[in-house]
Amino acid sequence: MSQFNETVQFNVDKEDVNEIQNILLSVYAALKEKGYNPVNQIVGYILSGDPTYITSYNNARSMIRKLERDELLEELVKNYLEKK
Repeated sequence: MSQFNETVQFNVDKEDVNEIQNILLSVYAALKEKGYNPVNQIVGYILSGDPTYITSYNNARSMIRKLERDELLEELVKNYLEKK
């Protein structure tokens, strides 16, 4: 049987959620402070995986690279849907 017939479950631990939120907020602030559009830059990073979308200012690039892009995306989607 094909592996694509089964549903795969994806979970992020509760303590990881706090770290993701803190890192996203710090990266957002650093990008904004440097004059970038933070949303566009973060989306560019998530889609491409290219860390140069994130400024190195205030260690933002190093912080965001600690996280998996799928974790970032999950947290963003979850927060968006919970607010609807």
